[in-house]
Amino acid sequence: MGMLGGGPGSFIGPVHRMAANLDGLIELVCGCFSSDPAKSAQAGEELCLPKERVYTSYQEMIEKEILLPADERMDFLSIVTPNHLHYAPAAMALEAGFHVALDKPITYSLEEVQSLAEIMARTGKRLLLTHTYSGYPLVKEARYRVQRGDLGKIRRVYVEYPQGWLSTDCAADNKQASWRVDPSRSGKAGCMGDIGTHAFHLAKYITGLEVVELCAELNSFVLNRQLDDDGTVMIRYKDGARCLLSASQVCAGVENGLYIRIYGEKGGLEWRQDTPNTMIFRPVDGVAEIIRTATSSIASPAAQYNSRIPGGHPEGYIEAFANLYRNFALTLMAEAELREPSEFTLDFPSIEDGIEGMQFIDAVVASSAQNVAWVKWQK
Repeated sequence: MGMLGGGPGSFIGPVHRMAANLDGLIELVCGCFSSDPAKSAQAGEELCLPKERVYTSYQEMIEKEILLPADERMDFLSIVTPNHLHYAPAAMALEAGFHVALDKPITYSLEEVQSLAEIMARTGKRLLLTHTYSGYPLVKEARYRVQRGDLGKIRRVYVEYPQGWLSTDCAADNKQASWRVDPSRSGKAGCMGDIGTHAFHLAKYITGLEVVELCAELNSFVLNRQLDDDGTVMIRYKDGARCLLSASQVCAGVENGLYIRIYGEKGGLEWRQDTPNTMIFRPVDGVAEIIRTATSSIASPAAQYNSRIPGGHPEGYIEAFANLYRNFALTLMAEAELREPSEFTLDFPSIEDGIEGMQFIDAVVASSAQNVAWVKWQK
């Protein structure tokens, strides 16, 4: 793995490195960790990389890595930069024959991700989109139970993602906040692009429901903030199901409250990211079932495959993140050896999820701008 971004002061870069390293399948071999060459060199030294494999730009990294022997150069580039710096390095890496891992939202605009899809179709390269929450074992269990029909026909989905870290005007003093509230770097959405896309993907991953139309109200509560820091979305699905999605970064005092509830004709289930080892299934008739990670209550082979340690031992965010990287790595390894990847290793978000995420952003922004009008889903 090579890495773009993730230098001093980065939040998500170290998370990517920890997750990629957890299974011993991926080695960080090079990087351009900052637009400041001194900071990039500092990060490279701290990560024990050879000086000649620490670069001053992504262009230099890609151009020099492709000249190395196949068993030495990076196999894929992990991009952990702000949104406006996703497309160009991803496109160049794919064109050069490297696979790509990207943080969400996948690009700055829908047009950019559509271009990436065209490049991938032409080059045959893979892309991992790190929608972390789809890596949790009990999220996979929820998906399996929906597919098995335990809930019956889905009627209602509630998914909420409240945070409180942007409750004040902190952009001037917080590196992570500064680019997220800046339209030139974040794109046309703030909160809905940053965490609303996570909530949207989680609902789609578990239920498989297809959006028909949606309406949204986006708010900017902090004075002079240019992008939304709060919002609510109503979604109508193809088969008649309905979803209420809310995301906010001004819920003062809340850390990271991702919570999903899904209800069908036969029962419902609920899962919270802050207690990820527990899911509750509530049938119409009978006793509620408490489902625990890595125990006999798990029915899904995918959930079992993605559970790492015995029941009763906490596993969470890093392990879920690592599941995505592990599955991605095993897929690349299988294809390099001309083997067909298993269905378990192919279970990671990719370009299709990225396209839907950008369609979601475009639709909610358009709806809110039209005074909460219903907007048809554009495929």
